[in-house]
Amino acid sequence: MKTTKPLPWWQGGTLYQVYPRSFKDANGDGVGDLKGLIENIDYIQSLGVTGLWLGPIFESPMVDFGYDVSSYYQLDPSFGDMQDFETLLETCHAKNLKVILDLVLSHTSQEHQWFQDSENNPDGPYADWYVWADPKPDGSAPNNWLSVFGGPAWSFSEKRQQYYLHNFLKQQPDLNFHNSKVREELLNVVDYWLKKGVDGFRLDACNCYFHNPNLTDNPVSHGGHTHVQDETNPYFNQAHLFDKSQPENKDFLVSMRQLVDQYDDRFLVGEIFCDREEETTRNYTRKGHPLHSAYNFSLLQNHRTEGSLREPVLKYFAISPTTAWAFSNHDVTRVVSRWPDRLSTALRAKGYMTLLCGLPGLVFLYQGEELGLTEALLPADKRQDPFGENMESNYPGRDGCRTPMPWNGQTPGAGFSAAVPWLPIPEEHHQQNVIAQNENPTSVLNFSRRLLTFRKQEECLRTGNIQFWRDDEQAVIFSRSTSEKTLLFVASFSDALIEIGDMPAALVMQDISEGLSFENGSLIMDPGAHGVMTLKESL
Repeated sequence: MKTTKPLPWWQGGTLYQVYPRSFKDANGDGVGDLKGLIENIDYIQSLGVTGLWLGPIFESPMVDFGYDVSSYYQLDPSFGDMQDFETLLETCHAKNLKVILDLVLSHTSQEHQWFQDSENNPDGPYADWYVWADPKPDGSAPNNWLSVFGGPAWSFSEKRQQYYLHNFLKQQPDLNFHNSKVREELLNVVDYWLKKGVDGFRLDACNCYFHNPNLTDNPVSHGGHTHVQDETNPYFNQAHLFDKSQPENKDFLVSMRQLVDQYDDRFLVGEIFCDREEETTRNYTRKGHPLHSAYNFSLLQNHRTEGSLREPVLKYFAISPTTAWAFSNHDVTRVVSRWPDRLSTALRAKGYMTLLCGLPGLVFLYQGEELGLTEALLPADKRQDPFGENMESNYPGRDGCRTPMPWNGQTPGAGFSAAVPWLPIPEEHHQQNVIAQNENPTSVLNFSRRLLTFRKQEECLRTGNIQFWRDDEQAVIFSRSTSEKTLLFVASFSDALIEIGDMPAALVMQDISEGLSFENGSLIMDPGAHGVMTLKESL
């Protein structure tokens, strides 16, 4: 008798992105920590997700809030100790939740001992662990490469009388992946955490590991970058042909995949931060290539227009059916504020949750998205994000999507902390708190639970094809189909009733639908209607 091999846990799964500083503070210092997360694992489990993506928890001076690592083998004390991490892992696994770590390998903190040794001892063993280059004859930077965070991608070291490369902040020097000892040590880091029992990694900026050793200038870009936060950023005026996405990059990822495959059921998803995203995704994630999945930026764009879901979803689904999708994360404006319309926040949040849960591949849910949280508008003196500090721009930074979770509406810290939270919690988030939404059967939270649980249970959403019926500013409709079943996902973003005729007969409403009806072959959508329907006979 032929047996069907079970699908891997991540295929069609949903990972809940935890931003540790803002999830729950257990020790009363105003910053979220691992003990606070452990205390609320039941909440995450109640959502119906597959597991969680845990933001960086490694030792760090927190200039970029954990994305500047000063030790890959130690936890930052603000989050807890290794016993706390091991308890978290045990707790999650006991509740059948997977845990993947955010692994930042392209660069370290300036305070990492490797960089300290490299800068202070040009003839020592760590001398070329980072990317160093001599100034041009006039003393200027070696080439025209730019930092994502503004200004040149080069900073001058008085100690070495050389420039060092940093694709991000000047406090985040790039490691030199052309050095075999660097590659070997970073694979040791991966192996260390696999031995700890983590279920995989979200690889931050995984196409930024290698640079062109000739330091060739980047040409001017002629393409649009619609999925970036600040479209005025000069970084996006260059075509980044030589500072990232180099051919050697894939070889290192192959080495990592070979290591990961020595362990059972582990997972690699890469953040591909690239103006050649389609080409790089194809090169990294097709069957037989090193990554299980790629974190796709297409749905993090600033504007939702006609075809803005249909076109990228169909394109990347054809490249790899395991592509990962997100509407919100720690770097972009929350979706209900980024894609506004005339509906209430709750209706808009339910619509986008409906669409997210119907997408093929892996989906990422950012903490607070299940509550319908809006982007926080913080006064300038409360902002902490260093993004854009070197640019002439009105971009306010990323703090607005990183404010702490509101657990209740009764305390000043909204149940997040007994102390003053590291970022202020806006009043409207107090009103969207977990306890209040728990008690309201029609809340965004309870709707999200029903939908996420439905996604987890439906085999059609793990393996089915996708077909778009409509994708414009008023409504998005698509179906997911196998030979046995067809599911129709519907979200209206109009403040008027919409009627669509000639729909398939025998549509059956799910109990996670609101404002939808099917009469005489027509789909009737109330303003802000959303939900799922099942077709009795497959399309």
